[in-house]
Amino acid sequence: MVRELFVKAQEYKKKIDKAGTDTAKMPERDLRMESLVEVLTGKRVVHFHTHKANDVLTAIRLGQEFGFKPVLHHVSEGWKVAKEIAAAGLASSIITIDAPGGKMEAMGLSLTTGAELEKAGAAVGFHTDDGITDSRFFLRSAALMVRAGMSPQKAMEGLTLAGAKMLDLGSRVGSLDKGKDADFIILSGDPFSVYTRVEQTWVEGIKRWDIQRPADKAFLTGGYDVYSPIRGEFHHHGDEEQ
Repeated sequence: MVRELFVKAQEYKKKIDKAGTDTAKMPERDLRMESLVEVLTGKRVVHFHTHKANDVLTAIRLGQEFGFKPVLHHVSEGWKVAKEIAAAGLASSIITIDAPGGKMEAMGLSLTTGAELEKAGAAVGFHTDDGITDSRFFLRSAALMVRAGMSPQKAMEGLTLAGAKMLDLGSRVGSLDKGKDADFIILSGDPFSVYTRVEQTWVEGIKRWDIQRPADKAFLTGGYDVYSPIRGEFHHHGDEEQ
């Protein structure tokens, strides 16, 4: 099905190229084809949802056939095809779950995927699919990969710059460099230790969260209705709204 759509996009692009500046010869506008033509011309990045090794290999083949480089998501069985991913020059954003479940495609997930991709020379990032793995456990996702053999250096890169590059945002975020957006957190210790906590969160150079502020700390520790995303306000142990 994917291949069929890309073939149609190729044909659509040929008609546009052939028409040139002659608007009368332009094909009828097709928004779905327009987005796929952007993929074919390198203007749009494709993020491919994959789990099983054969799905990963299919994504690689499609990219090679139609001339684009997808970013691979999840890659639960990436440990099986790490060399193929690296040989294709593709980046992977991987997910860590505590136990298998949910669907058969993810049953082959292994915490060694990060180490195997690193060993093969492929770029590795992390994501949580918040709701599958709570985003507050984002640092732990990389820590589990480190425990399974990934280097702390590559794991830290996977939490920061690697993901920014996959989103084509490496020039704005992902590292502490002059001219970037100044989005960062201050931690109390080793990023991969379960005893480490976030002390401060800064966004675009402005401190947005500080554990020393009572309302912020309440949001950290939780509790019933401590924060209402609908009202956009904090409730702190019976005090007035803050």
